[in-house]
Amino acid sequence: MPVPEIDLNSLLVFDAVAEAGSFTAAAERLGTAKARVSIQVSRLEAQLGAMLFSRTTRRVALTDAGRQLHEECKPLLLGLRDALDQVGQENGKDGLTGVLRVTTSVDHAVQSLAPALAAFAGLHPLLQIDLRTGDRVADLVGEGIDLAIRLGWLRDSSLRAVKLGEFEQLLVASPAYLERAGRPKRPEDLARHDWVALTLLPTPLTWKFTRRGDTRTVQVKSRMRVDAPGALRVMLGGGAGISVLDQYSVEADLKGGRLVRLLPDWSLPRAGIHAVYPPGRHVAPKVRAFIDFYRDWLRQR
Repeated sequence: MPVPEIDLNSLLVFDAVAEAGSFTAAAERLGTAKARVSIQVSRLEAQLGAMLFSRTTRRVALTDAGRQLHEECKPLLLGLRDALDQVGQENGKDGLTGVLRVTTSVDHAVQSLAPALAAFAGLHPLLQIDLRTGDRVADLVGEGIDLAIRLGWLRDSSLRAVKLGEFEQLLVASPAYLERAGRPKRPEDLARHDWVALTLLPTPLTWKFTRRGDTRTVQVKSRMRVDAPGALRVMLGGGAGISVLDQYSVEADLKGGRLVRLLPDWSLPRAGIHAVYPPGRHVAPKVRAFIDFYRDWLRQR
């Protein structure tokens, strides 16, 4: 039986629907109409003689045939995108083009990344910018994201990363809490204080403090937990307890007196700012260019 000639665009549309989980989201990602996406997928199914998606009123899911096709085609499509992007961008005369999709936490976007992207866009007028914010860790491949800026420590070893810089972690609480509960004088005192845990961290209840070669590991207890640095900062400002936040998040609150730094003679491990991008043979010029730009931006701060 002869293999049908498949339009590559149909495979790209199929891949977008498979990753996005809906025709509407895939259409938004591709910048086209939902009806066109549906037609392309139906045409591909007719050519292959197999249903690739099971459709309901609420969601679209891959069938077994669709899952097999997606697993086989995904590496090839990623390689093709990388190759086309590499050739097109490096040989273009008008600078960077296309769409740069970047994700980071809400706080980091507000504090640093959003103004940096605005400045970068001004240097590359033909480049479109798509900034996606959220405190969950995004699936770069599944959501079609070019670059993630992540703070802290990386967990996913399948991705590639470049360290852009470091930042301090600061132990803080509000004046109201300290007036009520007292001020800790040494790391061990934290065990008897109210602690608000940031669950995004790999070990939110274990902290290592260092001072002139003296290292102490403290285990704290928490009845309050939160999954976003912004919410943690507000809770601390409201007197909920003590916790650790990055230097960027608490800078304004420290200057305004809403939070107080504790145990300033003791330091916590410095965390990293990383540019993370999906696996693949090539790094797109737009991604390389922004990584270099943002590294310099952070250094100037």
